[in-house]
Amino acid sequence: MAPIMRMKEIQALTPEAREQRLIDLRVELARIRTMVNAGGAVENPTRIRHLRKTIAKILTVQNEQTLGIRKAPSAPEKKEEKPAKKAKLKKEAPKEKTPE
Repeated sequence: MAPIMRMKEIQALTPEAREQRLIDLRVELARIRTMVNAGGAVENPTRIRHLRKTIAKILTVQNEQTLGIRKAPSAPEKKEEKPAKKAKLKKEAPKEKTPE
């Protein structure tokens, strides 16, 4: 199963949207854990692991931004264009010296 959210998606969110997503994921995790503790069958037991990992990713990004390690999302930066590579010239065989 694919992850709930990828790091690129989490980093692209605004802090408010990230906080709201964190709340939603925690509510869903609590609901699933309640079902498990009540003895009910869960459709997808691995969903708990994916939820926990996604919550950890969101918290990591938030803490990194708080500490200044990771900058808040901004306009995507343009990569510098590298000049075209020149074709390598084949080495010529050394010229023989002619007697003068």
